[in-house]
Amino acid sequence: MEAAPTVPVTVGTLRVADATLHYQVRGEGPLVALVAAPMDADAYAPLADLLATDHTVLTADPRGINRSPLDDPNRDSTPELRADDLSRLLAHLDAGPAALLGSSGGAVTALALAQGHPGLVHTVIAHEPPLVELLDDREQLRAETADIIATHVAGDRVGAWRKFLAQANITLPEPVFEQMYAGELDPRHLADEHRFFNHELRATTGWQPDLAALREAKPRIVLGIGRESADQLCERTTTALGQALGIAPTRFPGGHVGFVEDPHGFAIRLREVLGGN
Repeated sequence: MEAAPTVPVTVGTLRVADATLHYQVRGEGPLVALVAAPMDADAYAPLADLLATDHTVLTADPRGINRSPLDDPNRDSTPELRADDLSRLLAHLDAGPAALLGSSGGAVTALALAQGHPGLVHTVIAHEPPLVELLDDREQLRAETADIIATHVAGDRVGAWRKFLAQANITLPEPVFEQMYAGELDPRHLADEHRFFNHELRATTGWQPDLAALREAKPRIVLGIGRESADQLCERTTTALGQALGIAPTRFPGGHVGFVEDPHGFAIRLREVLGGN
């Protein structure tokens, strides 16, 4: 059973061409969308609760994850498809233009929306998008990603996570790794993990942004990096995107999932960024 929210949450679904999207809305005020991928809406719940005191906060399960089922479970999840889903959710709420915070794969979704639907948003905060195609060693990274996926397909889910974290240059103490990745998962979490490795990872990390379109995009673009993400893969990719766009990255509390590690500190920094500081 899901934990009771600390602020009122309105839950809804939106039918799109090939999926039913689960979304949640909290609070009142200017619209902020917290964009997840591959995690579901629940990962953002503590941050959403904090922002809901003076914002309307939208969270959603991305297509194929948890409560957002696909008509064809084997269809890949691309940044363009997820951005189109998000555009339909924003239009459905009719409360924009919105500010977006996307982290990891969600940051790639947010950037794809900035390219394809710029009129729906005024600010896009892309926190650590894993855009490996911007790096000089992209061929090696592509090969590593293919090996990670093959390892998972072969049934070695723990080995796949070890290779994934090694590629990301994220080091965890062994007891923490065992707790997070080596334990038994319920069928829903296993299904979400399967989708990530088999139908989402390659398309997300292999996405090539239209740099000219992003330079000219109407939304203000902010690139976020965790203060504890030094030397990690997503610090490299975000820095490379910043250099290509002429944008100096902005530091946020925590590491790659700072919004989970320190939602209070992350909310403070996010409010500063939304205020232009």
